Amino acid sequence: MQDHDNIILPDYKEYSVEEMATRSETFYQEIKRRHTVRDFSDKPVPREIIENCLKAAGTAPSGANHQPWFFSVIGSAEAKKQVRIHAEKEERAFYDEKKAGEVWLDALKPLGTDSHKPYLETAPWLISIFGQRRGGMHAGEQRKNYYVPESVGIATGFLINALHSSGLVTLTHTPKPMGFLNTICDRPKSERPYILLVTGYPAENATVPVHATVKKPLEDIAEFI
Repeated sequence: MQDHDNIILPDYKEYSVEEMATRSETFYQEIKRRHTVRDFSDKPVPREIIENCLKAAGTAPSGANHQPWFFSVIGSAEAKKQVRIHAEKEERAFYDEKKAGEVWLDALKPLGTDSHKPYLETAPWLISIFGQRRGGMHAGEQRKNYYVPESVGIATGFLINALHSSGLVTLTHTPKPMGFLNTICDRPKSERPYILLVTGYPAENATVPVHATVKKPLEDIAEFI
């Protein structure tokens, strides 16, 4: 005996095998154009576009469907300036004071990253992604949330895909520690900032490291058993 309500799958669309193959190949060709970008334009991006992408992210699966994520969207010049000040402070410790250690820094060398993060002020939007340890399906609930890192990671993937599909570029930025984002975004300490997602248009002469364009072939990342 079921103790929950169900509805008939409302909006599934079945395709022929031929169309499925075509659609899967089309998606692959589209998503492989996604690149992590560090050269952003200051060209404005309408809020409506970001809102639509956030709604897409909100459809991601999550533990017990508690949707344990919160997206603080930073657009004001002053708030972005504060983010940059705090982030670069942590990054100087990471890079310049070698807090990361030689092995990690050596792994990052081909990407050409350093402690300078001007894009945090240049890009029109910064999306601070928080994981909520407690919550539930409805605002104000304080139930335990489950599989928070996994759920937030999946939602972030949805968001990156939505922004890319909209014609924007992104950068996943993870300065550590990131507690300063709780203060800037006025989020409770019980929420953990996972990722600062930078998004907007690429600068006119934006570049990407060759190293970042090398992706493992299918046989190195998957196996059929």
